[in-house]
Amino acid sequence: MPDRERSYRVETVVLRHSDWGEADRILVLYTREGGKIRAVAKGARKLRSRKAGHLEPFTRVTLMLARGREMPIITQAETVEAYLPLREDLLRTGYAAYVVELLDRFTYEEGENRGLYRLLVDTLERISTTPDPQLAVRYYEIHLLDLLGFRPDLVHCAQCGQEIRPEDQYFSAQLGGVLCPRCGRTHTDAKPVSLNALRFLRHLQRSTFAEAARAKIPAAVQAEMESLLQYYLTYLLERSLNTPAFLRTVRQAGREDQTG
Repeated sequence: MPDRERSYRVETVVLRHSDWGEADRILVLYTREGGKIRAVAKGARKLRSRKAGHLEPFTRVTLMLARGREMPIITQAETVEAYLPLREDLLRTGYAAYVVELLDRFTYEEGENRGLYRLLVDTLERISTTPDPQLAVRYYEIHLLDLLGFRPDLVHCAQCGQEIRPEDQYFSAQLGGVLCPRCGRTHTDAKPVSLNALRFLRHLQRSTFAEAARAKIPAAVQAEMESLLQYYLTYLLERSLNTPAFLRTVRQAGREDQTG
């Protein structure tokens, strides 16, 4: 972003917002041009605010920002993509909230990262449009880890370095990868991982999304992959995420509706 210009334009996704003062909002944004930033939307909580509708979470928007004393001030807002299906389906809302929470927890105001921005907007689009958003979320998790420098080693044992054989293995969050059965049994923190789950995780890691989407992953394997990645992500963050519990509640309610 130009340092000397009083105003500048960014493309961004709204991660979250909070009330500030009597009528304003502070927004946490992930921008294409500058990574994660905070900005203030003056008067956004007023009923007649023209900006408010453009500044909801998960919205992709172009903003005009003016430099303020503490943080930028939003002077104009124009929606690029509202991702309406995310607001019309509770499960898709939950997945979008999870994607945004992960990015928010892992990132700081540290400057431009276009790879992360592109992964975010592509994932929101996929959650909006694909029949099964779960695959889009698993793909997001595994590639987010890549971009953040936490790529798990799924090919060699993270302890002894031997190439992994086609059999059930273990996974250690502490060591950041798969452990062969011999090494895995010596680590109390290691989690078992089936051959099928490992095979599909490798596929997601090395593939484009179009290639990954052709895979037919059984529901039980999907659940195992989700559990394993949650274990690794929680270890890296050193705290639990809020949205997985919400997602479990929504999915359970959906199953009860189908059987009832």
